[in-house]
Amino acid sequence: MVDPIFDYQFRLILIGDSTVGKSSLLKYFTDGKFAELSDPTVGVDFFARLIDVNDGRRIKLQLWDTAGQEKFRSITKSYYRNSVGALLVYDITNRKSFEHIPRWMNEAKRHIEPHRPVFALVGCKLDLVLSNPRAREISEEEAASFAQTHSIPHIETSARTGSGVEMAFRTVTQEVYDRIMSGEYSVEDGWDGIKTGFSRPGISLEEAEPAQTSCC
Repeated sequence: MVDPIFDYQFRLILIGDSTVGKSSLLKYFTDGKFAELSDPTVGVDFFARLIDVNDGRRIKLQLWDTAGQEKFRSITKSYYRNSVGALLVYDITNRKSFEHIPRWMNEAKRHIEPHRPVFALVGCKLDLVLSNPRAREISEEEAASFAQTHSIPHIETSARTGSGVEMAFRTVTQEVYDRIMSGEYSVEDGWDGIKTGFSRPGISLEEAEPAQTSCC
């Protein structure tokens, strides 16, 4: 199968406690479907999708879904190094998962250095609190305050309804691209966080069909 045309490839990693909804988030983003049954991730799973940034450039996202269990932590760490961005994922109905976000954030910073990663704070399971407000354990204001303190965006999402899912990934993608345009990021040998894409001879970007589902 021939890869679709794209201008850049970004590698993003999803991190957070087990069962917060990382796999469901990725399933909706890449397939447009909610996974009614989702087994816990073992080690690392891979997804991909093409999206366009604001100026029309096409980006291929390599998306790595990591296991939140401690026993897989050594495997997860090896994937930080070649990532340019990280979605810090917590469960809106689980305070512990939010309290662990600083640890996940610091771990990502440590392993992605010397690069400055792009972060987004992403709350999952918004549909549960809309149907039952008492289920909410982290207020939107508290999460937004944390995000503001660290100068990162905050998005609440639902992988069941799709609310906020597209915005979460597009926000991180656009920020990575903006940093390339500003000169902060560049393509580097030996680092897979950002790679240049390619175009087939005689075919323009406008003639290429956008990917609607996950690809490899």
